Amino acid sequence: MASSIIEAVVATPREGKFNKNAARRVRVAGKIPAVVYGAGQDAVAVAVDPKVITKILHSDSGHNTIFDLNVEGASVAKAMIVDWQHEPIKGTLLHIDLKRIAMDKAMRVSVPIQLVGVPVGVKSQGGILEHVMREVEVECLPNDIPSHLDVDVSNLEINGAIHVSDLPHSGSIKFLGDEHATVAHVTSIKEEVVAADAVAAAPTEPEVAKKGKTDAAAAPAADAKDAKKK
Repeated sequence: MASSIIEAVVATPREGKFNKNAARRVRVAGKIPAVVYGAGQDAVAVAVDPKVITKILHSDSGHNTIFDLNVEGASVAKAMIVDWQHEPIKGTLLHIDLKRIAMDKAMRVSVPIQLVGVPVGVKSQGGILEHVMREVEVECLPNDIPSHLDVDVSNLEINGAIHVSDLPHSGSIKFLGDEHATVAHVTSIKEEVVAADAVAAAPTEPEVAKKGKTDAAAAPAADAKDAKKK
């Protein structure tokens, strides 16, 4: 399913452009500072409604959502959210980057991978399902961007794996990167425990190096002490 085009985002050009004090005043006024770029045009500093942006980020297609961007004084353009920053404690939006999109040109995006079903290796063989790759990078036209990719893991047995090559492929989407990369696999609990024990029992290089330096540094001091006694 391609990413949906939702209500327009209205952006107001802001004074001070990329000045930090100007951005702070935008937040005090209840908006969030943003930058619009792409499509061969100059970057523009704007202010947008955080509620609208939050709605987009929490939609099914998330940051891959395509919407109409209406910057006052400019023509309406299709756009996407390509980057955003949150306040670490309160989680409020601090800043976003918006990119103008050409609907007739292919683009690269990361699409979430959702695992469907309970593997046989977990249900009846006592294994553990590990979701290794949660997003995959693809290239396609904007209208063909899927909100997510579903992969059925029901038939996955112990030591079985799903790779990028097993994901739903279509002529409209090109997968980038290694097709043999592991998306998910089922491992036995015993293997997980043995691996964890091996890591815990293995000596670490920093400790050995530190001990060696300590012994080497102590040797001259001991020799000097013995010489003094003589």
